[in-house]
Amino acid sequence: MSEEMSFAVQSAASSASGLAAGKVMLAVTVFLGATLLFLVEPLIAKMILPWFGGSASVWVTCLLFFQTALLAGYLYAHLLVEHVAPAWQGRVHTALALASLLFLPIVPSEVWKPSGGEEPLLRILALLTFTIGLPFLLLSATGPLVQSRWSRGRGESGKQAHAVYRLYAVSNFGSLLALLSYPILIEPSLPTQMQAWSWSLLYALFVVLSAAVAWRYRNVHGARLRAPESSSAAPGWAVRFLWLCLAAAPSALLLAVTNHILRNVAAIPLLWVGPLSLYLLSLIICFENPRWYYRPLWYGLFAAAFALLLYSLGNALFQVDYSELLLLYMGAFFVCCMVCHGELAGLKPDPSALTSFYLSVAAGGAIGGLAIAAIAPMVFDRDYDLALTVLLVALCIYYVTWRRLPKTMSARARHGVLAAVLSIWVMLSGAVIWRLLYFDNNGVFTARNFYGPLQVSLGITPLPGREYIQLRNGNIIHGQEFTAREQWCEPLTYYSPESGVGLALRQMGTNGPMRVGVIGLGAGTIAGYARPGDAFRFYEINPLVRDVAAKTFHYLGCTQDVSIAIGDARLSLEREAPQAFDVLAVDAFTSDAIPVHLLTKEAFAQYWRHLKPDGVLAVHVTNRYIDLEPIVALAAEEAAKTARMVYLPIDDANAVNNSFWILITGNPSFFTPPIRNVSTPAMTRPGVRAWTDDYSNLWQLLR
Repeated sequence: MSEEMSFAVQSAASSASGLAAGKVMLAVTVFLGATLLFLVEPLIAKMILPWFGGSASVWVTCLLFFQTALLAGYLYAHLLVEHVAPAWQGRVHTALALASLLFLPIVPSEVWKPSGGEEPLLRILALLTFTIGLPFLLLSATGPLVQSRWSRGRGESGKQAHAVYRLYAVSNFGSLLALLSYPILIEPSLPTQMQAWSWSLLYALFVVLSAAVAWRYRNVHGARLRAPESSSAAPGWAVRFLWLCLAAAPSALLLAVTNHILRNVAAIPLLWVGPLSLYLLSLIICFENPRWYYRPLWYGLFAAAFALLLYSLGNALFQVDYSELLLLYMGAFFVCCMVCHGELAGLKPDPSALTSFYLSVAAGGAIGGLAIAAIAPMVFDRDYDLALTVLLVALCIYYVTWRRLPKTMSARARHGVLAAVLSIWVMLSGAVIWRLLYFDNNGVFTARNFYGPLQVSLGITPLPGREYIQLRNGNIIHGQEFTAREQWCEPLTYYSPESGVGLALRQMGTNGPMRVGVIGLGAGTIAGYARPGDAFRFYEINPLVRDVAAKTFHYLGCTQDVSIAIGDARLSLEREAPQAFDVLAVDAFTSDAIPVHLLTKEAFAQYWRHLKPDGVLAVHVTNRYIDLEPIVALAAEEAAKTARMVYLPIDDANAVNNSFWILITGNPSFFTPPIRNVSTPAMTRPGVRAWTDDYSNLWQLLR
């Protein structure tokens, strides 16, 4: 072999090796960026949830921020690639990456804590912007920037060039892995502050890796992508509009389904991980290999999913077990995402338009999130989000399907098909909307704000003449009251005289006038126990609940000494001087929503501070999915107090719900008959640690 040929072979091998190493570096950068992106989402949400009441609406608002920040990141990538000189692109990105290190560690500042009564949405968005804004933007831009560098470095075109979109699947795989590992591995193992510092260190590593990529590809930014092989490959405005719609539809559906199942099916903690994981999984499948999206199969599944969703939404959620409903909604949601993302992947352009494609996708995602998280609560007084979103998703898919009709069809035939499909869609939409508007003829009052929709409706017990009104948020009852005037102050549901809190209030009342604190207002039922001289102070985060309790129910009128503190109860208690409560009822756990920050060591320290030395703490732990007894028992044990559980079975005839209350006190004479006779010692569980503001583990308490 000649010396020249040997040199050529060595050069080719070296070049191939360099390309392979470069590709690995790019893939690692994309994977790490996506992983950090979806690790910071649940981490930062967990850190701010206690400040805003721990509701599902806080997570939905966080999702809105993440989608909007993703749009900003994609816009930044597009502008950098298209409008900044190639020699300066790496320098600008590296400079911003270094500047973003000033945001570390990602711990929210105390100045963002609400003082009570403020509109949470804008405050949460501002908090997130100033806490993780620039790092999140740069992480979001990683995928488009890296893919653009790879395409420009290789100068490929056609099918070979489209292989670069597989990096998008790699990105979403990293996101999915991070999302699933956080609640299962990271949250139970690491304190929150350590999670924040660990993430910050990994982000610093990411910045170094990004700078290395920029340096390695500094000389190939000038390489221009080959022009598309035909002018038809250049996307027009109609195609770009489809990109937007096909991205907005599953994004809106993600938030609508998450909200719906948490409010109406099962408010299981961390359940939001399910829809988001399915959303990412559909992106991975559709962008990894087009053959996995077999259109006839998924179109058939979409038709079935569409029909099932509409039927369930219009027929009282089916009369089936909640687990079957979860499977229905999760399965239908995944099918809709597969069709939308499959069609989106089928419309991906030549890499010369790669950044504009991702920009349109991000814009669609932000529009969908904005519609559900911000606009819907202002426009609708009821929860119409999912039904309307399903109809709009169907309209989008119908249009995409119509565009795929054979070009050999005459224009008249094509328009006839379009008119027929639109007619069917309009009829279905009218039927669904009519059903939603007139579904509950017993509705007395409906309203909605950031914390979700509230509805007051009429009901009746099996006994004649026992009509009542009830306050609901989705499938969660927040209080009932008999309509007969002589029964207005009779405590019902979870607060009847035989319930744990009822027993505590009646026994403590034998010592004279009481001062009672209640975390969670609902209909104000506990005020029904008031006697002359008693004082009741409620802590409620939702101003709308206060208005409904005061204007529609009559419990608050049962006492003249009642006050309501608006804002998160934990923050309100921290700001107040000791209240010297005889009884403090913690009732933020009705149904299945778990504000974890109200069950930590720090929270119980506040409760002890506001109770008299012989006072009673009554914690409502009724829950279908989470066993809260060990956590409350541990808190009592660490405070050297006695804790006993009181269970009351359901009594439909008297509007009494089954309930579990744990009563805690340091007064040894409190647990005497009859309370001792109807209670059992609250039990801890081996392996369960007390929760703190820095540590909690819901998984080990799942029933």
